[in-house]
Amino acid sequence: MVKYIIDRLMGAVPTFLVIITGAFFLMRLAPGGPFDDLADLPPEVLANIHDAYNLNEPLLSQYLHFIKNAVTGNLGPSFSYPDYNVSELLAIGLPVSIRLGLTAITIAVIIGSLIGIWAALRQNTKIDYTVMAVAMTGVAVPNFVIAPLMMLLFGVYLKLLPISGWNNGALAYMVLPVTALAIPKIAIIARLMRGSMLEILRSDYIRTARAKGMPERVVITRHALKAAALPLVSYLGPSIAAVMTGSVVVEVIFGLPGVGRYFVYGAINRDYPLVMGIVVFYATAIILLNLLVDILYGFLDPRVRQDKKS
Repeated sequence: MVKYIIDRLMGAVPTFLVIITGAFFLMRLAPGGPFDDLADLPPEVLANIHDAYNLNEPLLSQYLHFIKNAVTGNLGPSFSYPDYNVSELLAIGLPVSIRLGLTAITIAVIIGSLIGIWAALRQNTKIDYTVMAVAMTGVAVPNFVIAPLMMLLFGVYLKLLPISGWNNGALAYMVLPVTALAIPKIAIIARLMRGSMLEILRSDYIRTARAKGMPERVVITRHALKAAALPLVSYLGPSIAAVMTGSVVVEVIFGLPGVGRYFVYGAINRDYPLVMGIVVFYATAIILLNLLVDILYGFLDPRVRQDKKS
């Protein structure tokens, strides 16, 4: 298993380089520049500013300069937050995004799994049809639609919850953004678990367990649930990384000081170091969480371990 982990980490290096290289050149080739708002300054002053940030160098030279600094952990200063460097902004935003994301994904896994299993055990009944119709609605309606609707209902009309702000992560301030993040995930996980559970329940070893007179509760919890969870584990890797690094739209709508909001403002202001710093962190999180998913797969499914050995 150790050799497998090392091989996967080595194989992830090219993927990581492709991601950050693509992001770097896309940012630099996009129209506009980080200091366009300062166009009224004398040309020599603008030239000095560009020199200070190596923006007058050829693009390839800028890329190599970025890679060299990134390897040493230096992500550079932020253009749009002059008093901070990128590492400091990530240190401010990540705790908010991680707390928000982990809470949302935990709720989504618990509720989505229970709903999916419940629907699978009542296949082709009114409960099944209703649950799947609601889940399909949750998948189809994006969180940038859900979030404003909840703000209007629970914040403006009912005045039950605050509609924006973070207030050091107070529970009342987390309810609406966590719910907006969790609802689409709940819907996807419910559909995933229902389909997986139905497939497992039709397998031969489940029929054998039932034929031996084993109680249905034992069949479900001891034999079916573990195998049915495999597609969910596969889905959770990139999904956790996505919510942990901040759902961009949700953080902007609710005015949360997370990484997603920094990413949006960084992209708007052509803050190259800030955007690239977030891309580097996101790519690292995706690769490591996918590796963790592969390892979990090996523990959950003996056939996967056998394939790795072969």
